Amino acid sequence: MHKPFQPPPRLLMGPGPSNVAPSVLQAMSAPLLGHLDPVFVKMMDEIKAMLREVFLTQNEMTFPVSGTGSAGMEFCFVNLLEPGDEAVIGVNGVFGNRMVDVAERCGAKVTKVEAPWGRIIEPGQMAAALKDRRPKLVAIVHAETSTGALTPVEEISRLAHEAGALFVLDTVTSLGGCPVRVDEWKIDAVYSGTQKCLSCPPGLAPVSLSPRALETATRRKTKVQSWYLDVNLLAAYWGQERVYHHTAPISMNYALHEALRLVLEEGLESRWKRHERMHGLLRKGIEALGLSIASQQGHQLWQLNSIAVPDGVDEAAVRKKFLSDYNIEIGAGLGPLKGKIWRVGLMGDTATEPNVAKFLDVFAHILKH
Repeated sequence: MHKPFQPPPRLLMGPGPSNVAPSVLQAMSAPLLGHLDPVFVKMMDEIKAMLREVFLTQNEMTFPVSGTGSAGMEFCFVNLLEPGDEAVIGVNGVFGNRMVDVAERCGAKVTKVEAPWGRIIEPGQMAAALKDRRPKLVAIVHAETSTGALTPVEEISRLAHEAGALFVLDTVTSLGGCPVRVDEWKIDAVYSGTQKCLSCPPGLAPVSLSPRALETATRRKTKVQSWYLDVNLLAAYWGQERVYHHTAPISMNYALHEALRLVLEEGLESRWKRHERMHGLLRKGIEALGLSIASQQGHQLWQLNSIAVPDGVDEAAVRKKFLSDYNIEIGAGLGPLKGKIWRVGLMGDTATEPNVAKFLDVFAHILKH
């Protein structure tokens, strides 16, 4: 007979998921309701309202897609792109490349605006790429999880709109951990994930479409290639009609409701400042050890810290030691940064002073021995 599965207690300091509050886990154990039960429907409305507060938007079409952050990415691209459309996409890490892949699968003609991994997409690069072009959309990753770089987006949004394009933003790692201002920055389509700074288990992808983006999706010449992610169908389920579309993950929505409640109880500004403060403590601590943050100076992501591996150190052995001896998870570098950085996440409930202090103590001990 198989025994019940019992996971070990881990301190999750990798690129996600983050640790979650006990009340979020408790919410997931609540009794199930039907996905069209009036009590569940009322909770759906509360989730939508709270997501609008967290995204800082008035967009009516704001809700969680049933799927992880990558489903949110696909949602935005499959609804807005048709075969033959042109897209300009910033690539400075894994998730910019994934955007390109998804857009090409939609049949779009993609122009890549590239920067070295660890650096931001500069507005000047985007301006040059948009010169004499009228693309359907412009897309970038706000917080590149694979490198720890945070790209400012206001100027790029302005350039995109001047070119007549929709502006699409990946906020999987930024939402809830640093400023994301959907309406102020004039973002047309945005997606995120639940498992990073919202401190909720993975499984839902918060999204928001501006009225202009929604109009683009509703006036398509061809059907959205994904039935499951078609906003024209999902709008009827998440809107007032409540037309059956799919069986929503009930317990995950319970968890998201509680996680969003905790975010708003703390306050967005306070939450952003907490992440900034923990990043500062971590950076000060690793500099005292003679190490440094590898991502671009002045654009380092608070919630995902790329620590440069010093010469002569086996980065994989360090990660293994963290996990096996101390039950702490940290992340490896990807792509061209493989073996060159450790990715240390300070997201949501993980971003606390005791956790930073514990990490630094363990890190110093491992490096010494």
